[in-house]
Amino acid sequence: MTDAPLVLGIETSCDETGIGIVRGHTLLANTVASSMDEHARFGGVVPEVASRAHLEAMTPTVEAALAQAGLTFSDIDAIAVTAGPGLAGALLVGVAAAKSYALGLGVPLYGVNHLAAHVAVDQLEHGPLPKPCIALLVSGGHSSLLLVPDVAEDVISLGSTVDDAAGEAFDKVARVLGLPFPGGPHIDKAARDGSGAAIAFPRGKIDDGTLDFSFSGLKTAVARWVEAREASGQSVHVPDVAASFQEAVVDVLTRKALQACRKYDVHDLLIGGGVAANSRLRALAQERCDAAGVRLRVPRPGLCTDNGAMVAALGSDLVAAGVTPSSLQIPADSSLPITTVHV
Repeated sequence: MTDAPLVLGIETSCDETGIGIVRGHTLLANTVASSMDEHARFGGVVPEVASRAHLEAMTPTVEAALAQAGLTFSDIDAIAVTAGPGLAGALLVGVAAAKSYALGLGVPLYGVNHLAAHVAVDQLEHGPLPKPCIALLVSGGHSSLLLVPDVAEDVISLGSTVDDAAGEAFDKVARVLGLPFPGGPHIDKAARDGSGAAIAFPRGKIDDGTLDFSFSGLKTAVARWVEAREASGQSVHVPDVAASFQEAVVDVLTRKALQACRKYDVHDLLIGGGVAANSRLRALAQERCDAAGVRLRVPRPGLCTDNGAMVAALGSDLVAAGVTPSSLQIPADSSLPITTVHV
C-alpha cells in the first residue's frame, strides 16, 4: 500500500511513551521510552511519575521514530492517539501532544481506544484481520474477550475481569515470591524450572457459564499457600509456585477464549496485550486452538506490550474506512468503553 497515508501513533496510557509510524499495514517505526525503572521501587506504576515521564520523553521519542523511518514531520498525513482507557494524567499528556502535532502540521487527528489498538496491531505482522474474529486481550489493567466484526467500526464486549486483571495478578504474585516488578516476565522465567502441576491452585469462574474472568481469588490462594509454608518452617520452591500459578491463569484464559469461539461460531482467535508475551500462554493457546480447529494469531512480544505502532495501525484503519477525524476538543477518557473504537 505505497499510496496509503502515513500515520503517526502516540501511546501514553500507562508507563510507556510509544510512538509508531505506519503506512497501511506496513510498520516503518516503533520507538518506546519506558519509565518502568522509575516505578520498580514502588512495586507498581505511580500515575504522577508516569505523567512526568511522558512529558519528558514525548519530543525525543517522536524524533527518534521519524529518524528510524527516515521521515520528517512534513511527510506525516495523520496523527492517531490513545484517548482511553488508561491513567488519566498519562493520557492527557499524549492527547495534548497529539492535538499540538495535528494542529501544527495541519493534518487530521484520530483519538482511538487502547484496547481496540491491541487488536489492530496484529495486522502489522499477519495482515488484515479475519472478519469476524475473537480477541482475547490480557494486560496489567485488562482481561477482556471481544467479538470483532470490524476493528475500525464494531467491537463487542463478551466478557471481562470482575476484579484483578491477569497482568495485575502476575505483579502481585511476583511480589509475594520476592520477584522484581513487573512480575510477568520474571514469573514466566522462573516457571520454566518448575512444574505447572505441582500445586492445585483454583481456577476462578472456570465453569460459571459466563465469559468473565476473576484472578483475585487465585492471587490470594497463592499468598496463603506461601504464608502457610513459611509459617511451618518449610521452604518455598519459587519455580513450582510460579509455574502452578501461571498454569492456572493461562488455563482459564484459553478455556474461556475457546468457549467464545464455539459460542459465536468464530474460527479465528487473536491474543493481544502485554500478557500475550507469556510463553506458556502462547504455547497452550496454540495447542488448544490446533485441537479445536481454530486459527491462532499472536503478535510478536514487542507488539504485545503497549506501543505506538498499535495506535498508528488502528489510526490507519480508521483513515482507510473513511471515518470522520476527531475534533481537537476530544477529551482523555480513563474509562473509555471498548465499544467506543474512536472518539
